[in-house]
Amino acid sequence: MRRTILITGGAGFLGSHLCDRLIADGHDVICVDNYFTGRKQNIEHLIGHPRFELLRHDVTFPLYIEVDEIYNLACPASPIHYQHDPVQTTKTSVHGAINMLGLAKRLKCRIFQASTSEVYGDPSIHPQTEDYWGNVNPIGPRSCYDEGKRCAETLFFDYWRQHRLEIKVARIFNTYGPRMLPNDGRVVSNFVVQALKGEPITIYGDGNQTRSFCYVDDLIEGFVRLMGSPRELTGPVNLGNPGEFTIKELAELAIEMTGSKSTLTFLPLPQDDPKQRQPNISLAKEQLGWQPNVPLRDGLRHTIEYFDRLLSEGAAA
Repeated sequence: MRRTILITGGAGFLGSHLCDRLIADGHDVICVDNYFTGRKQNIEHLIGHPRFELLRHDVTFPLYIEVDEIYNLACPASPIHYQHDPVQTTKTSVHGAINMLGLAKRLKCRIFQASTSEVYGDPSIHPQTEDYWGNVNPIGPRSCYDEGKRCAETLFFDYWRQHRLEIKVARIFNTYGPRMLPNDGRVVSNFVVQALKGEPITIYGDGNQTRSFCYVDDLIEGFVRLMGSPRELTGPVNLGNPGEFTIKELAELAIEMTGSKSTLTFLPLPQDDPKQRQPNISLAKEQLGWQPNVPLRDGLRHTIEYFDRLLSEGAAA
């Protein structure tokens, strides 16, 4: 059934891919972004499409609009960006959630929250399951994002309990692919851009900390399945790739796949940086029939091609 769907943060990395997917599925999409980290280039191919509408708006202010579903993706998601203005980051997570939940309550529509594996903090259990409460520093430099997202989850579940609002909460693990910002400080974009430029690849810590990398197309499929799941499945649901790699392994793979002569440089580990991060996706497999299908090498190839094109155009210099 054709729906009108609001995507906040729709010009961002994940949001723009979700716009593409929902347009392809035949829906009308209203993309909202304030361009703090989103970019018009990510959705410029959709401008002029009869089922696509673009609004410049900051979700910390109320939005009055008529839609059938809401995906709330608005929030800077990389440490460089969310630590640039930590107060605004917390406001985006908390005030943004309040405003979008209020809109969903008025419209009596289903709403999706893009939460994060950062709610688990520096986890003391491995891999992480949805019933784990996390190990989070509430007053550190990453807290604006970690605690902001935790508070947003609290709000979603209180609206579900108090107002019977239909909610869907996804906890997103490391995701990569085309349209990542070249300067966002995330490990995949950092390593690929440095390798393409032939610069030393910067590893924080000894490189033995682990991450799990999910290609963006796989993640968006998980979003759509969770949003379309029965009302009773509120989440939170882990969405990510359980394949675990050390940071050093990723750096070496980036060098190999780009044919780069880059060397490895080691710097101190930032405060509160998680040492392990791997999703347990049993719930997503069981309830959504979802699991990632794109191998790391295949996803990296697409990502490298994207950044190579950006560099050749001078956009990632």
